[in-house]
Amino acid sequence: MAIAVSARPPFRADQVGSLLRPLEIKEARAKVERGEVAVERLIEIEDRCIRDAVARQESLGLRSVTDGEYRRGWWNHDFLGKIDGVEIELDETSYKFAGSDDPRYTPKVKRRVARAQPIMLEHFRYLRSVAHETPKFTMPSPSILYHRGGRAAISSQAYPALDDLWEDVGRVYREEIQDLAKAGCTYLQIDDTSFSFLCDGKFRESCRVRGDDPEDLPHLYAKAVNAAIAGRPAGMTIVMHTCRGNWKSTWLAEGGYEPVARAVFQETDVDAYFLEYDSERAGSFEPLRLVPKGKKVVLGLVSTKTPELENKDALKRRIDQAARFVPLENLCVSPQCGFASTHHGNLLTEYEQWRKLELVVEVAREVWADA
Repeated sequence: MAIAVSARPPFRADQVGSLLRPLEIKEARAKVERGEVAVERLIEIEDRCIRDAVARQESLGLRSVTDGEYRRGWWNHDFLGKIDGVEIELDETSYKFAGSDDPRYTPKVKRRVARAQPIMLEHFRYLRSVAHETPKFTMPSPSILYHRGGRAAISSQAYPALDDLWEDVGRVYREEIQDLAKAGCTYLQIDDTSFSFLCDGKFRESCRVRGDDPEDLPHLYAKAVNAAIAGRPAGMTIVMHTCRGNWKSTWLAEGGYEPVARAVFQETDVDAYFLEYDSERAGSFEPLRLVPKGKKVVLGLVSTKTPELENKDALKRRIDQAARFVPLENLCVSPQCGFASTHHGNLLTEYEQWRKLELVVEVAREVWADA
């Protein structure tokens, strides 16, 4: 039974996007890479698994459904790497996740940025074709093109002036968003880790070392997001999600939202904010005092990093605490991030994943009278 809430997202019980990749998809993708099966066979398997995942989400009572990002290897690189002029490169100097020595990659702008063809339009079209509830689509924030590598990741020959970069990048995003809208997309999420990294002292210092002012960057990123969604299609809800890193149950940054709260809440033109709040690393709810009246906040209280199921009463107490700063009617609840920001996935089982999403729905129904 679906939750009876407003027809416009975000919904009382919501989700960020990615789901653990089924083993069948992983095996098929490996066979394609080895040249053992045709890519068409992989697409058939992805189609079936996405259809099953959407049905499972709807059976739990979720009003927003995603394709689990099943067709992506990485939440950010698969999208950014399809922009003309952008290349994804191995970067030994890039950020390392807590306790991890795995290789990292950084998007590099090598040439003038453009969009010769749709980037993930067909992904959305299939999702919409199998969804009965609202299909939600996600894309990485344009800020990631700069934040990961700084000015060194942007060709000075292609872009001697950074303002020209943001103009071109904004155009790419607007073209993709317009095509998504024509295909029926009414719920779009911009995934941004840049803001939350600037909550962490060590990342702020790393920005200074490379020649950036961490006080200026949040305002630059807000402008980049606004340029990407300018002239938004009528009837489309656009939200922004931010977290401190999510890969194999590890993380990158820590620190409360205070250093970026004004830029995030008062300078970005999105309709709602999905905020990581599943651990002490996210700080207190006090920065929510800067959320403009009428905008919604989706509290990411349920962790996708751990298999343990959260206590329902503890989640309700956390919602009550947040309601001191944002009216309860403007709050929603969700997991803090996706369950598999990359194809590797976090360290829990599919059963535990679905149980956590079910818990989100149960809590929403018990907290809000309209749920």
